[in-house]
Amino acid sequence: MDSKLQIISGKYRGKKLNLPPKARPTQNLARGALFNMLNGLVDLRQYVTVWDAFAGSGAFGIECLSRYENANVIFTDNATTSIETITKNLKSIGAIATVEKTDAISAVSRFGVVADLIFVDAPYSDFDLGVKFIEKLTQVAKSGAILIWEFEKIQNLPALGENWEILKDKIYGRARFVILRRI
Repeated sequence: MDSKLQIISGKYRGKKLNLPPKARPTQNLARGALFNMLNGLVDLRQYVTVWDAFAGSGAFGIECLSRYENANVIFTDNATTSIETITKNLKSIGAIATVEKTDAISAVSRFGVVADLIFVDAPYSDFDLGVKFIEKLTQVAKSGAILIWEFEKIQNLPALGENWEILKDKIYGRARFVILRRI
């Protein structure tokens, strides 16, 4: 599928990314703003494990691979077309990462415990899926883990309890990005 989605910065800057059918990717401008918000929140000179939980095209995780030399990225999605697209996108830039066809919630016990940076972009049509994911992640995420939750701006942020500190809360077009740190 021809798309205008591309890597914004780093060693793969400008590379076009394929999209799976019916994808709703985070737009280039919004993704750029998100990475600007992350500056200073994660020490990216250190080895960092990134989990792109509802990966779709893999744009967030691939952007991490492009920008952060010490990033180990895990991509999960339950759609075969998304997994095929992520694999194709990684191959086109010659990058290596873990790509697994699985439901993100069922993978929390494996990947939530090791991830330093977690990107959650569940389908906008199923806001509760993101809420359920974060509830389960709260049980296993390590202290200091950074969670980026993207959801449609019309949704209200649910009570997250005392386990998460809100670091940023910004709206870009239709998307709302809430960046949280596990306390």
